[in-house]
Amino acid sequence: MSQETFADSVGVDRTTVARWESGTTAPQPWQRSRIADVLDVSLDDLDTLLITLEDGVVDDRGDDERLRHTLQNPSTVDLTATGDLRARLQHLDAQYDHVPTTSLLGAAGQLHGQVSYLRANAGNGVVRHRLLAIEADSATFMGQLVWDVSRRRDHREPVAYLKQAINAAREFGDPVREAYAVLRSSYIALYGEKDPTKGAVLADRAAKTAQAASPALTGLALLHVAEGRAMTGDAPGCESALLEAEALLNSAATDDTAAEHYTVHEWTRLAGSCYLALGQHERAEPILRATVHALSAKRKSQAIAMGNLALALIRQHKLDEAAAAMHRTIDAVEHTMGGGGLVLAFNAGQELREWRHETWAQEIQDRLMGLIATT
Repeated sequence: MSQETFADSVGVDRTTVARWESGTTAPQPWQRSRIADVLDVSLDDLDTLLITLEDGVVDDRGDDERLRHTLQNPSTVDLTATGDLRARLQHLDAQYDHVPTTSLLGAAGQLHGQVSYLRANAGNGVVRHRLLAIEADSATFMGQLVWDVSRRRDHREPVAYLKQAINAAREFGDPVREAYAVLRSSYIALYGEKDPTKGAVLADRAAKTAQAASPALTGLALLHVAEGRAMTGDAPGCESALLEAEALLNSAATDDTAAEHYTVHEWTRLAGSCYLALGQHERAEPILRATVHALSAKRKSQAIAMGNLALALIRQHKLDEAAAAMHRTIDAVEHTMGGGGLVLAFNAGQELREWRHETWAQEIQDRLMGLIATT
């Protein structure tokens, strides 16, 4: 049911339902009988599904105890436990752009193991189905983290996690989750294995998988099709995919599952990368500048855009601007230690060898050596 339909059935305002869903408030005791009737569950079952609230704040003091009990008795895992696991995963994911990846890996790995174990041993079919969705998300997240921590050098383990995510998403019946895991596999082919043809094929597969369910995710996948074509020097094919992706991203409805995460800013980021790969550095520069500004809230993505901007400036011999961009890239990487930003910072540093005897270039190399020492 939509929020509106549910609200009408229970006799409350839609905003009240929204507050229940977000955990800001909980249904009052006199409302629960009606809710149980609408949802066709018993009052006892309803009570087990509702998170206890005190003064409008979620009371999670018993979460750890509940989880320990559930792990000791995995066949008893219920929807309350799946809600706890989902919340823990969302909490870790929300930190990704703001903290070093290494600080997330241990907790994410533990959580993923718990989810997979409970899914394999769940006695309730509905609960197992919910756990499949969480497993798909946690496996995708683990693939992202492991690849990032390896500075994009370990391909086998991330691909294994992403295959697990694809299988879980298929069993759950969610083409968006499946497409996103396939798309992340294309990143490994494009940026890790340096195989643009394979990367473009995987990105195209992701686009086809997401096509009926999410125009926004389809558009994002087509951007990586464009990048793969750019890496092989196929300028017309790249432009065609860019135009198709831009139309999809601009037309994505607000209720698109992926609309909040994949916006036109993704188009500018990947378009700049495409033109850089095609050797069109003057064309790439203004797009990458706009992207750096637009991604101020996503520090790891911003570091990647900044690294690409530094490359575009170096290749045009705009050395003062390139040096400034390099220092900003290193600043961002020092804060987040994102693998993509690290790789691009070092790549750009290698292209400064022509000026290695210049004081400004030596300062940059010293900072890059400092990064190596801390990773």
